[in-house]
Amino acid sequence: MPDMPTGFRFRDLPFAALPGWPEDRHGEAMAAFLLSAARMADDPPRTRTLGVDGAALARIAGAALAAAPFDDRSARAFFETRFRPVAVEPAEGAPFLTGYFEPEVEGSLVPTTRFTVPLLRRPDDLVDIRDHNRPPGLDPAFAFARASADGIVPYHDRAAIEDGALAGRGLELVYLEDPVEAYFIHVQGSARIRLAGGGTLRVTYDGKAGWPYTSIGRLLVERGVAPAAEMTADRLIAWLKADPVRGRALMRENRSYIFFRETPDLDPTLGAVAAAGVQITPGRSLAVDRLLHTFGTPIFLDADLPLGPDGARMPFRRLMVAQDTGSAIVGPARGDVFVGCDAEAGRRAGLIRDVPRAFVLLVPKE
Repeated sequence: MPDMPTGFRFRDLPFAALPGWPEDRHGEAMAAFLLSAARMADDPPRTRTLGVDGAALARIAGAALAAAPFDDRSARAFFETRFRPVAVEPAEGAPFLTGYFEPEVEGSLVPTTRFTVPLLRRPDDLVDIRDHNRPPGLDPAFAFARASADGIVPYHDRAAIEDGALAGRGLELVYLEDPVEAYFIHVQGSARIRLAGGGTLRVTYDGKAGWPYTSIGRLLVERGVAPAAEMTADRLIAWLKADPVRGRALMRENRSYIFFRETPDLDPTLGAVAAAGVQITPGRSLAVDRLLHTFGTPIFLDADLPLGPDGARMPFRRLMVAQDTGSAIVGPARGDVFVGCDAEAGRRAGLIRDVPRAFVLLVPKE
């Protein structure tokens, strides 16, 4: 494997050194891995900066598909035979975990006096920016921009879009009641929307306006509203709703804006289709820095997370699969745990701001 980014290092470990490894339910981890394996059969993952070989991972994925089905014992044996554990360790500081979820809210396919806040489809002038089409002078952080008569330029930001920059183009996918709910769906990247006329619409990320993500919770911490340890999602939501004008102004300080698409015919027991192109699994899917990590990599975590009754801390020692990403997920040992798909999952996800004892990649032995 190549050198780590500055401030981190790799350390080889035996499986016997992973706390809780024998007790994990490896069949659950394998079920999540098999979802990625099916995707890899048609679209092998790109090898990213940390050097987990996408082609080798795809070959292992093919072997897993051929050997399925698995129980806990056979899944554990497969992982131990095909992979070797490599801890990602910071020279300074520590790894960091947060949690996320798939919100479930009410909405309408048409605007009403109650449902007025739209989620928008991807506009046809939004273009993906790569090295080959990045114009000189465009901020390197921009992965999306706008195709205009004058060439590629930065896209409209959150404030401009909310003020009508895209009005009249028929981009409205669904309407919600609460602008704060809509904002957090942008942050989470997907949602289940119970429609006023019956049925459920599932939507997921389909690109962004390009502007870098700004954590509005961090802004409130920096402004002395609350210490970082107390800035939970619930507290942030309460602050935004207490004064809608003040809340709207703060949300606009995050100039990033997300576009969505409908995702029909999904397994209702799983989360949305995530960045790796597969549905994510509660408690087994991990969002990672996509510039560093190869999608589909198994990652073992050892932490105590507030997932028990009333936020009680519980051991969280389990094998995850790198299947998603997020604007705020930056760094080799930064992870975002997918908790689930309802309000309780949202409450628990909002409590997770924790330093794991171990963040361990399972690297192909090939």
